[in-house]
Amino acid sequence: MTTPARLELQGITKQYPGVLANDRVSLTVQPGEIHAVLGENGAGKSTLMKIIYGAVQPDAGEMRFDGQRVRIHSPQQARQLGVAMVFQHFSLFDSLTVAENVWLGLDKAMPLAQVQRRIGEVAAAYGLPLDARRPVHSLSVGEMQRVEIIRALLASPRLLILDEPTSVLTPQAVEKLFATLRQLAAQGCSILYISHKLHEIRALCSACTVMRGGKVAGVCDPRQESNASLSRMMIGAEPPALEQRPHAIGQPVLQVRGLSLPAAAAFGVDLQDISLDVHAGEVVGIAGISGNGQSELLAALSGEDTRAPQAAIRIADQPAGHLAPGKRRALGLHFVPEERLGRGAVPELGLAHNLLLTRREAAGPLGWLRMGQLTAQAQAIMNRFGVKAASPHTPARALSGGNLQKFIMGREMDARPRLFIAAQPTWGVDVGAAAQIHDALLTLAASGCAVLVFSEELDELLALCNRLHVIARGCLSPSLPRSQASVERVGAWMSGLWEAEASPAAA
Repeated sequence: MTTPARLELQGITKQYPGVLANDRVSLTVQPGEIHAVLGENGAGKSTLMKIIYGAVQPDAGEMRFDGQRVRIHSPQQARQLGVAMVFQHFSLFDSLTVAENVWLGLDKAMPLAQVQRRIGEVAAAYGLPLDARRPVHSLSVGEMQRVEIIRALLASPRLLILDEPTSVLTPQAVEKLFATLRQLAAQGCSILYISHKLHEIRALCSACTVMRGGKVAGVCDPRQESNASLSRMMIGAEPPALEQRPHAIGQPVLQVRGLSLPAAAAFGVDLQDISLDVHAGEVVGIAGISGNGQSELLAALSGEDTRAPQAAIRIADQPAGHLAPGKRRALGLHFVPEERLGRGAVPELGLAHNLLLTRREAAGPLGWLRMGQLTAQAQAIMNRFGVKAASPHTPARALSGGNLQKFIMGREMDARPRLFIAAQPTWGVDVGAAAQIHDALLTLAASGCAVLVFSEELDELLALCNRLHVIARGCLSPSLPRSQASVERVGAWMSGLWEAEASPAAA
């Protein structure tokens, strides 16, 4: 007797105003199979996953689960069937603890104290360190992603959907996650894996469905493909090679000296004697495992946290430690936070109105808005960065994660900053768009802007940066020139081992 497919989709269609997100999509996933869904931003991947999970209802098509025809009307019904999903945009309540958030998605018969113990056990077993007592609002993006992954694993799913699960994980954490996923697959769990990282798909998955413009463009075994061939299937071309632009390095635009700050939140990280320079025309990277002080340092640099001594942070040679974000923008600082929705953009506002968060050119006297100018400005950014949206007035929450990231990056780059700070600049962005963002960052540096990039993508930092630092437990490593950096060396420094490497005994 033939074992039925774990999941079978036939002719799934979903239409939004002005956008055909899914156009007669068919997909088959076998029991114990790790199946990739690959496509550029806006190809319809996340919509399809939300349909499977019951968060979105299709307009047409049929779904079968273990051979039985089903129509999943809600995530609760999906969980009862054995479907779990890790969203790219997290579905967590900021005011609740990690344990409370996980408990909400599980059988309520399990006491909260038991959930807290189970989180600790799963976190230790899978190498995803997490304190179940912490409130979610105190977590970094990478730690929030761990919460989502652990919550899904605790549900013992028969079908696990992962939407960009490694976008803010370190290479070491990715390897541990892959070992977990292979173990789950060996036990019969089917996995739908969405990622823009082609090397991950080739290393992990045994089948791949490629989507383009809402349609299925092809099905393949990614183990038999190259990065180039997968890229051609996905975007119709290979991403352009990144070209460094030789140019002069100027004077320091950002100077940080002896910055020490106690954590503002109960579970935060203390910053300890941070010193850092970023010169005009150079790209400097900050690497590190999520939760080691990146959020605290970003808040101090952007003006979200104004407790730093005034002289500890200088922007364009002006003391800025106490300055609010608006006054730092007046000095030439533009900043892209790691959280797209909520900090980078207001979900309910259209793209044009979201420009007003950091750009005021279209704001006239007495508070009147020049809507024509605002709309044209938003449209120009959409055109330059290839943002797929129905119009400049499309709400930010309606965009895919990658398209919203491109818009936010474009909004800040278009302001011609003297100092540009970006956290996770290509989080959830497809290979073509990532290459475009990388090229724009290098163009910005070549024009004389000082660029500081926080990223957990080591390959990204090694490709972009003139030099980089590593942050661990609130301390910053010495500057490391790109010529001396490697994935292995930076990975070791993420555990704070740069001091041991520099000591005579280690030598």
